[in-house]
Amino acid sequence: MTPWAVRFRLRQYVKASLWIVPMLGLVLGTLLAELALAADSADRPPSGWHYSAATASGVLAAIVGAMVALLGFVVTIGVLVVQQATGTLSPRYMRLWYRDRLQKAVLATFTGTFAFAFSLLRSVESDSVPDLGVTLAGAAVAVSLVLLLIYLNRFTHSLRPVAIAELVARMGEGVFTRGAEAIRDAAPRRAETAAEAEAEAQAEAEAGTVSAGAVPSGGPVMRIRSERGGAIQALDLTGLVAEAARHDCVFVVTRLIGDFVPPGTVLIEVHGGRSAPDPVRVTGLIALGPERTIEQDPAFALRVLVDIAIRALSPAVNDPTTAVQVINYIEWFLHTAGKSPLPGRYVLADGQGEARLVLPGRDWDNYLQLAVCEIIDYGSSSVQICRRLRAMLDGLLDVLPPPQHAAVRTLSSLLEESVEREFTDPARRSIAQQPDLQGIGGRHPL
Repeated sequence: MTPWAVRFRLRQYVKASLWIVPMLGLVLGTLLAELALAADSADRPPSGWHYSAATASGVLAAIVGAMVALLGFVVTIGVLVVQQATGTLSPRYMRLWYRDRLQKAVLATFTGTFAFAFSLLRSVESDSVPDLGVTLAGAAVAVSLVLLLIYLNRFTHSLRPVAIAELVARMGEGVFTRGAEAIRDAAPRRAETAAEAEAEAQAEAEAGTVSAGAVPSGGPVMRIRSERGGAIQALDLTGLVAEAARHDCVFVVTRLIGDFVPPGTVLIEVHGGRSAPDPVRVTGLIALGPERTIEQDPAFALRVLVDIAIRALSPAVNDPTTAVQVINYIEWFLHTAGKSPLPGRYVLADGQGEARLVLPGRDWDNYLQLAVCEIIDYGSSSVQICRRLRAMLDGLLDVLPPPQHAAVRTLSSLLEESVEREFTDPARRSIAQQPDLQGIGGRHPL
């Protein structure tokens, strides 16, 4: 049986591949051409669909050439996107761009139309013309042109930094939603320490949700190490819980999703158990890859947003307004994160309520620092950025629960210190310290 990690990496490859779907279009176009030829020979099309051999050959040859030219045009657009993304946005965004379904549909339509028309060319003879096929080839060209226009409109608008920021923020929000559902389905118990985990498990047991069961307090009886290096892209939570239950032990994951681990790093510590789990089987439930993915790592979405903002603040670009627009979506992300349960770690139980899997988790402080610290470092000399960050932090204090306020106040103090250090003139400092939802030109938040 193929390990879960291999299947996950295969799915990631298919999602990011730009050749698999177009290749399927090529095969489908060839098969449809055979069907069109069979239909032509079985039942002649209406009289209005008849073509001479010269006309059919010319139309099909023109279609073949046009599809090749359009494929080159789309590839050229792709090269320009890569240049813009790596130069003015974030190289991390490219992982999301490769997955665009519309782009793959356009490429598949072009290759399919090319294969369809090329396959029909061989059947054109002086006394035999694939009339139905030629008509369908013309219809395929029309569909291809419509998709091309939609494609151009889509990427003309979606390559703006604010559009990318909205896309990434929505993806990050979706990860929080899916993660909460996945952990809830795995019968979670959450706590900061093993002692708190035991107390919380007892409380949940009394409430009838999860039976009590403490995480072993002794040292690990076994350490499972990575066989290869890479970034931790995802974990099979259900599979890890089931594997721990099979050996009656507790797995403690030592690294966060998104961490890069060199070969030989301890990934899982095994506590207790009747038998020793197979290291190869266990590591097959942890997907490692060359870079982070967004599937189980919402911090990666925030990383992309911050990258775009600090790129806009670099001296080479010097576009604080774009950074302010991205901060709008960073604030959206932080509102979602701040209202989500973010413990120091997760303790997941099996169907009988026994603790089986302990996962490290990012807390609110981690997300807030990732969102704000670098933007303060690179944007503290901009009045617009300082005012927008002040408005964002004040807004977080207004809507988030009190346990999250301490971290927000810490970042507010850091922002205040940066403003005082950068703006020595009292008048300019006073302006920079005022909150403004638009950076400059807006109103103070109520």
